[in-house]
Amino acid sequence: MKEQISIFDIFKIGIGPSSSHTLGPWRAAQQFIASLEEKDLLAEIEGLKILLYGSLAKTGSGHGTDIAIFLGLSGADPVTFDVELVMPTFYAIKTNKQLTLENHLTIPFDYDVDLLYLFNEILPFHPNGLTFQALLKNGKAHSETYFSVGGGFVVKEGEVIDDSKTVDLPFPIENAKDLLHWCLSTGLKVSEIVLENELAWRKEEKTKEGILQHFAVMRNCTYRGCHTGGFLPGGLEVGRRAAKLNQKLIGDSEYHDYDSWIGAIKKGGNGFNYILDWVSCFALAVNEENASFGRVVTAPTNGAAGVIPAVLQYFMAFCDGYSDDKIIQFIACASEIGSIFKKGSTISAAMGGCQAEIGVSSAMAAAALTECLGGSQRQVLMAAEIAMEHHLGLTCDPIGGLVQVPCIERNTMGAIKAITASQLALQSNPDKAKVSLDVVVKTMWQTAQDMNVKYKETSDGGLAINIPLSLPEC
Repeated sequence: MKEQISIFDIFKIGIGPSSSHTLGPWRAAQQFIASLEEKDLLAEIEGLKILLYGSLAKTGSGHGTDIAIFLGLSGADPVTFDVELVMPTFYAIKTNKQLTLENHLTIPFDYDVDLLYLFNEILPFHPNGLTFQALLKNGKAHSETYFSVGGGFVVKEGEVIDDSKTVDLPFPIENAKDLLHWCLSTGLKVSEIVLENELAWRKEEKTKEGILQHFAVMRNCTYRGCHTGGFLPGGLEVGRRAAKLNQKLIGDSEYHDYDSWIGAIKKGGNGFNYILDWVSCFALAVNEENASFGRVVTAPTNGAAGVIPAVLQYFMAFCDGYSDDKIIQFIACASEIGSIFKKGSTISAAMGGCQAEIGVSSAMAAAALTECLGGSQRQVLMAAEIAMEHHLGLTCDPIGGLVQVPCIERNTMGAIKAITASQLALQSNPDKAKVSLDVVVKTMWQTAQDMNVKYKETSDGGLAINIPLSLPEC
């Protein structure tokens, strides 16, 4: 059975800084609580142990894995929980040595004893493994293991896919070849194929409403990031740059909200340096928010959350793409490219390095921009291929286990590469291309398998071991 992935599987609203290390464990904790309730075991718990394996152990602290798990167990939801309460809630649990499960059962929990970081143990299924061990009043224990497999997706150990939850998609797609077949046989654009498939899950108006809700989070995140200064949390003392860059670029222009801000940006002209600076500013803004436990949209991950909003903002501000229909088209098209990479390779940095995050997001953005600028279906796929081809082998080596250096700047590079890839595709004949999207997806997966584990979100290699933690970001 082909994996069925919706727009809202690829794009998820959550809290930073990592989809695999924050959002995924948060969802796993929620699933564990739901499982306990289903088994009538929640009221029987008197203690809890949490075991983190592999990449979750090595970079979990810097990525907020512990925070996410506690909030998930407490009954908070990442879509709605007040981001201003994230750290106070976490510190209260650590200080009081108590954890309230699902907002009503309080149990003792000692952070230093009951949360175990198993740095040298990796479970076979995936590097991002975590186990919950509930100690029951009858002296027995109930354990469940989950894997955060990238982009906020969670798999429970031993869980079998429920065929009853599958839907009848009019255009089943496993790879780019399938997608192109449906596009050419129907004459539909990539985004139109996606929206037709989404009808198997919900009505069209609900899908469009959901896409615009996700865009609203991207928009608010970008705007807030462009107007918030200071330093990022975590100890690296990385200064936030988006706000200063925004102020420099916007100059004396007056604005009072997002729309008037976009208007002011447009009035600044279309110079190459000006546009380049704004694309970088947009990407910096989103990922500075992400690093600060702000609310973002996985695109397809949190670490790469700035690429698609930055390219979308570029399209809106400099290509006259600011309309609901164009935004829906952009996000729908991007989602299918992300889906193809997830099915054929990975969107988990712990499995494939940063090519699986920034590379995939750049490919998604390149494809979406190309379609929205009038490119053919073949040019759309070509743009995605070009963007990923030039991210192959990109490692994940976060300094201090934080999603800051080099992660934030990599979003600016991924956005610029996406725009370049789109322009190349629009000026090229895809029939002459030597590399297809499916070939580059296959190559990415081969590269991921060959990549040394120390370059897969462990902070055991690359910049993470060569930059003293006291040094500022360059």
